Amino acid sequence: MSHRSIEVLIGRLITDEAFRRAFLNSPYSVIGSFILTGHELTATEIMALTATPADLWQLAAEQIDSRLQKASLSSVGF
Repeated sequence: MSHRSIEVLIGRLITDEAFRRAFLNSPYSVIGSFILTGHELTATEIMALTATPADLWQLAAEQIDSRLQKASLSSVGF
C-alpha cells in the first residue's frame, strides 16, 4: 500500500500552489512525475485522485493557515 505517498501528494496539493496548478492542468503528467521521484501509487489511488473534484484542492488550500503554504510568485506581475 502506498498510503504515505498519498499523504505526501495531498499535502503538496494543499500547500503548494504551483504543484496544485500543475496538477489541475495536467493531473496524469504530475502524477507520473511524482511516481518517477520514487513515490508509489496504485491504479485505484490514481483514479481516486483524478476523480476528486478539482475545486476541493483549492478550497482546502484556502482553509489552512497561510504560514503552511508554499509561496508562489507566478501570479505576481513582474
